[in-house]
Amino acid sequence: MRIVFAGTAIFAGPTLNQLREAGHEVALVVTQPDRLGGRGMRTLPSAIKLQATEMHLPVFQPQRIRTEEAQARIREVAADVMVVVAYGQILPASLLNVPRFGTLNVHASLLPRHRGPAPVEWSILSGDTETGVTIMQMDAGVDTGPILAQERVPIAADEIAPRLEDRLATVGGRLLVRTLDGLVEGRVQPLPQPAAGATHAPRLRSEDGKLDPANMSAAEIDRRVRALAGRVGTWMTLKGVDVKVLGGHRDGAVDEGLPVKTVSGVYVVDKVQPPGGRVMSAAAWARGRR
Repeated sequence: MRIVFAGTAIFAGPTLNQLREAGHEVALVVTQPDRLGGRGMRTLPSAIKLQATEMHLPVFQPQRIRTEEAQARIREVAADVMVVVAYGQILPASLLNVPRFGTLNVHASLLPRHRGPAPVEWSILSGDTETGVTIMQMDAGVDTGPILAQERVPIAADEIAPRLEDRLATVGGRLLVRTLDGLVEGRVQPLPQPAAGATHAPRLRSEDGKLDPANMSAAEIDRRVRALAGRVGTWMTLKGVDVKVLGGHRDGAVDEGLPVKTVSGVYVVDKVQPPGGRVMSAAAWARGRR
């Protein structure tokens, strides 16, 4: 199939790889413009721009995909399908049905649960024991389109968001390739999302990383640390100092950790990073504060 691929974040990478490996023609890669970031505020390309360049694929980076110029560039490709994975802009409704098979999205949850931009984090925050990937036919709503395929993925008790996201990205790429085959052969039909069970997964902010033992249980703190790992991050006031909490647990022996009493149970902080300092064991940091 001739494909327009829209993606920006690392999560989209495995899908792009698997489309090429399956023999599909990726005629255009649409990704977000380069951004200023890092030390010295250098211009940084998106992960997908770097990947597409290495694969010698044409790249298009509109500031706003809703402009007439951007839409015209995509229309002229005359694609069979458009695939959207962690792109970062809302596509205009006028583009969605231009390709023969419409526009498909790879979403990292079992829709309608966890609609929105942060489904991986919210699956852990919510205490879910499983999540998955949905291949959806996009419509004008936010993650509300008909479902073409789903695959379930278990969530381990010690799962952290980056690791879960990596697994879901791989599953999503494979599932999309199978779904495209099914569409061509007429074996896959869209099904409306059920009305029951819909939840929203809004983007998480820095303030969501605050750990408050006086108002949170050990289980809540544990889920928050694992859900925000490698992203927003979490922090707690310990011995009068706001420190980043990089790891911990709520069950088992204290060992070398720093126990913190919560409204329900004890959370043991294992790893911290004090302001301006290096990552270290919580116990070693606490000994230095005596």
